[in-house]
Amino acid sequence: MNYADILIPDTAACRLALEVATEFHTPSLLNHSIRAYLFAAAYGETNAIAFDAELLYVSAMLHDLGLAKDFDNHTVPFEEAGGHVAWVFGAGAGWPPERRRRAAEVIVRHMWPEVDVTKDPEGHLLELSTAMDISGRQTDEIPEPAKQEILRRYPRLDLVERFTARMTEQGTRKPDSVAGGFVRAGFADKLAANPLNFLDA
Repeated sequence: MNYADILIPDTAACRLALEVATEFHTPSLLNHSIRAYLFAAAYGETNAIAFDAELLYVSAMLHDLGLAKDFDNHTVPFEEAGGHVAWVFGAGAGWPPERRRRAAEVIVRHMWPEVDVTKDPEGHLLELSTAMDISGRQTDEIPEPAKQEILRRYPRLDLVERFTARMTEQGTRKPDSVAGGFVRAGFADKLAANPLNFLDA
């Protein structure tokens, strides 16, 4: 698989979700969100996983908005805050309530340790692709030509520093959240050692 083979949906909702992510994320977190979709789609297509490309794309663009200061919520985990944003976004995009709920669900589940692909293919793919981009899990399962081109187009920039700071702050302030568990488990070391860091240098 090459980069050109990856399905990139072009709908009004997708274009608006990218616009929202661009407005509220730093460049490195924006690139992370884009890579999250591209890795997910590449993996899904390579492994014959049927998925809703628009739903997955919108969820990928919005999945970390709860880390942005504009949407940070002091009472709920950042992934739940991001899910709330996705629900409101979906309402504005004219999505029916069930589709809004699905976007919120996919975003919340991206922080789960595993999502059953047979029950939620979009949640499974986003959980896996974000793990690839942050901890380096299963990065060898993305075809090399596609992976190299994704990193060339959307480099990691200062993701290690930015994401470590955001997650550490979230985990410290919300110790009972999944982010809190990630911080205690040493996610920062995994992020720093991610082999993807050294492919676009």
